[in-house]
Amino acid sequence: MELALPISLTKGTQRLYILCTHLAIGASLWGYNIGILSSILVHPGWRAVLGDPSPSTRGLVTGVYYLGTLMSYLLLAHPLADYFGRRHAAGIGALIICMGSVVMALAGGEAALGFMLWGRVICGMGVGVVSTSVPLYQRCRAWMFLADDGWLGWSSEVSPARERGKFVTLNHVGFVAGMAAGLWIGYGMTFWTSSEAGKYWGWRVSILIQLFPAFIFVIGLPFLPDTPRWLIQKGQTERASRVLHALRQGTTCPDLITRELHAISSAVGSPPRSYRQSFLDPSLSLFRNRSLFARLWRAFLLQFMAQMCGAAAMKYYLPTLLEALGLEYRLALMAGAVEMTTKIGMTVVEMWVIDRFGRTGCLMMGSLVMGVAMMINGFLPLLFPGNVSKLADSICVAFIFIYAMGYSFGLGPAVWVYSSEIFPTAERARGLNLAASGGSIGSILVSQIWPVGNEKLGSGVYLVFMVINFLCVPIIWSWYPETKGRTLEEMDSLFRKPSARHHSNVVAAESTSVNRHEEDDVAPLTPGAGEGIEAEDVEHEHEPLLSVRRINHGTI
Repeated sequence: MELALPISLTKGTQRLYILCTHLAIGASLWGYNIGILSSILVHPGWRAVLGDPSPSTRGLVTGVYYLGTLMSYLLLAHPLADYFGRRHAAGIGALIICMGSVVMALAGGEAALGFMLWGRVICGMGVGVVSTSVPLYQRCRAWMFLADDGWLGWSSEVSPARERGKFVTLNHVGFVAGMAAGLWIGYGMTFWTSSEAGKYWGWRVSILIQLFPAFIFVIGLPFLPDTPRWLIQKGQTERASRVLHALRQGTTCPDLITRELHAISSAVGSPPRSYRQSFLDPSLSLFRNRSLFARLWRAFLLQFMAQMCGAAAMKYYLPTLLEALGLEYRLALMAGAVEMTTKIGMTVVEMWVIDRFGRTGCLMMGSLVMGVAMMINGFLPLLFPGNVSKLADSICVAFIFIYAMGYSFGLGPAVWVYSSEIFPTAERARGLNLAASGGSIGSILVSQIWPVGNEKLGSGVYLVFMVINFLCVPIIWSWYPETKGRTLEEMDSLFRKPSARHHSNVVAAESTSVNRHEEDDVAPLTPGAGEGIEAEDVEHEHEPLLSVRRINHGTI
């Protein structure tokens, strides 16, 4: 007998989609901050205020943003999320972004650069909170809501293997939509540069526009429920039960929800024995436990590679790069906006293929496509210097679009899917924050390297990132096991084995065999079945419902 009802547009499903769509507004704030800066860097009014900044100064303005995100990931985001809950932490992060935006908009006079730098740091700190709180909250809601043969949980909650990647990728759709909105607004502001008022206010207004979606995001948060695990941690079991029932309505039976709530309560009150020694010092638990550290360094490196592939430079300097290929200033901005809009479509496609082709398959294919695109953009300008060939320039522009498609199919969304699902429940928030700091470090490096490298090497800088993209393929193949459809119990097994790719195939075969056995033999789910489940039955807090299945089989 199936433990969960077929997934359809039930009331619970509708609530989930509405909730995730609202949370995507938070992710769009993160994207808008990136998209709008790429247009500001080439805005004549901004350049005049900062005295026509050099490439190194533009790199500094870009890079300090990631210094803010890095500080937030390491010091701010996790404590806020644990103390206030995911949704309130996301609201605080949005307010911090608004503060930073106002500071940047006030830039002027001799202190203009200082205002820009401090505003960027403050925005980065806010984005660091939003960019981890929102994905964790979205994952929790999606995993809590749906149940099927593949179990994976945050706060001891479950998700179907066939749907998990889609809901995580939805967060990236909001992020890319925010970047596209920033570029389109920046393009629109180019029509307001003929007057002195337009030059003065254009780029400032484009920064302040994000206050409106931030306001909508913040006022909507009080109407969203807190996550069950956080509610149980705060002793609010009744509220946790109501949240579970509301988001599961029509998708699974009430008896299963009751058992799940019991499993969550047991897991929250009793950390898994395999990690208990590490929890004596929470700040070092991810480094002391070999299995946890194996996950941490992989997630950190993956986030680092996702920026070192050149994505950070493409996000910020795309209009400048297109100008170098012979496009007029306004046309370059429009082309950048079109490119980012294309990314939205590719990310939506990724939502539906990541659970079919797997995480590592998408990552390797995306890296290969990006490497080829970088190679074309590196060699063609060397063969046809000075924009002497319109055909060569057009091919380069086309491959910038192809690069964007590769990123949206691979490293863009898939790194967040992979990084979030490999950590056990108790360590997911801390692990994701530390892993995300790898992306911040990579972004700081790229934002400093690209403008200077482009000035010194010209198109040769593309070849540096071509090599990095091609190197990502064997690294992912050798060191990253496939996690599609894996339970967290299987994650424990995967990451105890350094040679994980071979081991992941073994685990997959065993998982298929177990699932087939369960489909044939699982006992009917009846009231009272599984009563007397004790804490050791949910020793791994991420597999509460697997424990229920084993009880029914009598093979704990």
